[in-house]
Amino acid sequence: MKLKYIINKKWIYVLISIVLVTGVFYTGVYVGASRKPAVDTIVTVANPSSPATTDADFAPFWKTWSVLSQKSIYASKITDQARVWGAVSGLASSMGDPYTVFFPPDQNKIFNDTIAGEFGGIGAEIGMKENTLVIISPIKDSPAFVAGIKSGDAILKINGKDTSNMTVDQAIALIRGDKGTTVDLTIFRVGEKQTRDFKIVRDIVPIPTIDTKSLSNGIFVISLYSFSENSATLFNNALQSFVASGDHKLIVDLRGNPGGYLDSAVSIGGSFLDVGKVIVSEDFEGKQPTVIYRSRGPKIVPDNLQLVVLVDGGSASASEILSGALQENNVATLVGTQTFGKGSVQELVPITDTTSLKVTIARWLTPNGTSISEKGLTPDVVVPFTQKDADAKQDPQMDKAVQILQARP
Repeated sequence: MKLKYIINKKWIYVLISIVLVTGVFYTGVYVGASRKPAVDTIVTVANPSSPATTDADFAPFWKTWSVLSQKSIYASKITDQARVWGAVSGLASSMGDPYTVFFPPDQNKIFNDTIAGEFGGIGAEIGMKENTLVIISPIKDSPAFVAGIKSGDAILKINGKDTSNMTVDQAIALIRGDKGTTVDLTIFRVGEKQTRDFKIVRDIVPIPTIDTKSLSNGIFVISLYSFSENSATLFNNALQSFVASGDHKLIVDLRGNPGGYLDSAVSIGGSFLDVGKVIVSEDFEGKQPTVIYRSRGPKIVPDNLQLVVLVDGGSASASEILSGALQENNVATLVGTQTFGKGSVQELVPITDTTSLKVTIARWLTPNGTSISEKGLTPDVVVPFTQKDADAKQDPQMDKAVQILQARP
């Protein structure tokens, strides 16, 4: 019996050893699996390689992906590809630039449709100021203009949808629509305590280009509303009429002009500046050589020209390029209020057959090297234009321009 007891005891030790070894093995397997990189839990990733090199740690991305897959109650409703589009959108927004935007398939189609053909809208240029959607300028006689929308109005809601996390292009897509339909805007206007609600009927918006008039005191006025494809020709025709009149005092009104074609701004600038004078520079932050746009002439204005350019918060992009060139080449006096500050260049890059990325590739610099995007342009003579002035049908900025020119020989 003693021998049997010893044998049984020996086997008990063996069994205990086997259990311990087995337990340690599986515990190791479990711990190893729990410490495995989250990317290893993804069964298949299409096109995992990339020509880009980076020291960034992608572990948080893959861990977040896995946690969402395992725990989110919405995971089954979102495709993996939709998650990729969301990640790419976040990557684009990480630039901190409201004009760098990724378009997933649905938004890409809307964007391409709106730039390719005729569409209904309210006739207002939209931009971003301090992470808030704002009206750069309503187009003259457009539905927005008639409804009373003003430059600088902050758009808080579109059709009841909060805009706090909305890009400029997303807002535009919501505002545009079929002619005859309505869009509801909730806006906040600086200086007021309450928001305003507007119900605006969309329409096909013709974009006006230019108006001219001669004042009784020998001053000629050219009002340019956009830098369209043909605006340079129309402007230079008007300038020829001014020169032919024998007058030498001119007001160029760029208030509420949201910009447009760079070539138009360069062409118009050439009518005022000697050949070779810098109009604007395209700064790529060292990613490629700076491009300098100079006057190609011919300069057609008289040497004794007295010029005032009117600007305001609705003067943006090409308007700022022309105004900055004339101001810093000592050709014009700027009168009005601070311009909008839209001085960047975007390029639309296809990412896949159905998606694209609109990315800011450069900044516009004035002849003296000032970035238009930072704060816009500061007028030589600051003259506010208030709601009280508008209600009284007064124009203190135009009045000041006339006063300046009348005081000059």
